[in-house]
Amino acid sequence: MNDMRLTERAVETKDIKIAAHDVQVYYGASHAIKDVHIDILDKTVTAFIGPSGCGKSTFLRCLNRMNDTIDICRVEGEILLDGEDIYDKKVDPVQLRARVGMVFQKPNPFPKSIYDNVAYGPKIHGLVKNKAELDAVVESSLRKAALWNEVKDRLDAPGTGLSGGQQQRLCIARAVATSPEVLLMDEPCSALDPIATAQVEELIDELRENFSVVIVTHSMQQAARVSQRTAFFHLGNLVEYGETGQIFTNPKDPRTESYITGRIG
Repeated sequence: MNDMRLTERAVETKDIKIAAHDVQVYYGASHAIKDVHIDILDKTVTAFIGPSGCGKSTFLRCLNRMNDTIDICRVEGEILLDGEDIYDKKVDPVQLRARVGMVFQKPNPFPKSIYDNVAYGPKIHGLVKNKAELDAVVESSLRKAALWNEVKDRLDAPGTGLSGGQQQRLCIARAVATSPEVLLMDEPCSALDPIATAQVEELIDELRENFSVVIVTHSMQQAARVSQRTAFFHLGNLVEYGETGQIFTNPKDPRTESYITGRIG
């Protein structure tokens, strides 16, 4: 029996993509994130839910060191990507962000052509040797973002000329073009209409075949639809984390139940 438990634990450890231990985040004197411990699994969609200002986006930004860009922000604790501490002084944040891509709340294509938006990352990171390789990466990234058929005949057109939903899928194509292992999404559908939201949600489900996806969402329905695991944040604390079905139907913490039933939020 013990042997079996050990094997199960070994398999579980192997599936962990990001492990965060005792993470604290401060904005100046304000303690924004407190004592977060979480294991994020590979090839899984993990949703961060909770009221506005609860720390879910702040914690998400710790996972690719985006908080480094905020002078008054300080991160303590340990965050491991495949067992390597991403806050180690030897780690180059630019290279880290090629491995941990990010899609933001509002679509933010570069003021360049559709082609150049997707080609930008592979070019600056030196991931391609020639134009033929770059063409192949652009096509495959646009296919992964379910956008290729809509734009293949106008790759030279500006990315900013696409519809909102297409722009967000272009940003997803841009993020996956550097072959990241993890894709962070900060409320990626909040600026989109219901049809575009449904397309992005379908896409998220397909992306988890190749990536570990972490999504911050203000929509509990969206978390329930797209994720396999859900983390509930409240007042800077990670209150509860588990399988999405269990969090929504049988939460262990009364604060989680209060949020899900609409009593806090």
